[in-house]
Amino acid sequence: MQLKDTVALVTGGKGGIGRAIAEALITEGSRLTITGRHEEELRATAEEIGSDFIVADVGDEADAKRTVAEVLDKHGQLDILVNNAGYGLFKPLVETSLEELGALYRTNVFGPFLMAKEAARHFIERGRGEMINIASTSALRGSASRTAYGSSKFALRGMTECWRDELRRHNVRVMLVNPSEVMTEFAAKAGSPREPSDTKLRPKEIADAIVGALKVDGRGFVPEFSVFATNPF
Repeated sequence: MQLKDTVALVTGGKGGIGRAIAEALITEGSRLTITGRHEEELRATAEEIGSDFIVADVGDEADAKRTVAEVLDKHGQLDILVNNAGYGLFKPLVETSLEELGALYRTNVFGPFLMAKEAARHFIERGRGEMINIASTSALRGSASRTAYGSSKFALRGMTECWRDELRRHNVRVMLVNPSEVMTEFAAKAGSPREPSDTKLRPKEIADAIVGALKVDGRGFVPEFSVFATNPF
């Protein structure tokens, strides 16, 4: 598809992968809106990259409805939804509380569900649309201390498969992206800081891959892909 003059919405867009995706789409000519919960940081990012912003919590149903409605009110359409908002929690099973699991699922699972639901209404009505869900290589294989995070990405992968099958008949392309380790603040915020590395992935690699997938002619699409560092060692 041609990205120029499309209207795109990226959740969790104030930094990291979300910001890189937003910047890449703006470069291609998209009219961009980013979302996040912290207004000051969100506003600063929006001013720096030249996007609109909406302060919202993806895990709140009223916020999800308001977000999509505001984009439609301003632009009259929505072409691309990128479900990027999410966070990590890495603890052994016996140290993970139900409250922690529930809070993480609210953002990582229920958030994409709510945003996809609202966007899908519009996509179905228009007979086209693009949905990109950002999962993780943790969605491909379970590992120790990832009960919460890994299972949330497995859930997102499963929902994506269901939405893909359901929405294809409406010319809606639903794609899943599984980034490997990316050098952002994600790990540090999850309590597992990483040393900087010039061989690990940057957010730009993920954004470039997404732009490439979106540019595939509308008669076909890339259902799912993973992005790994070539030689991270």
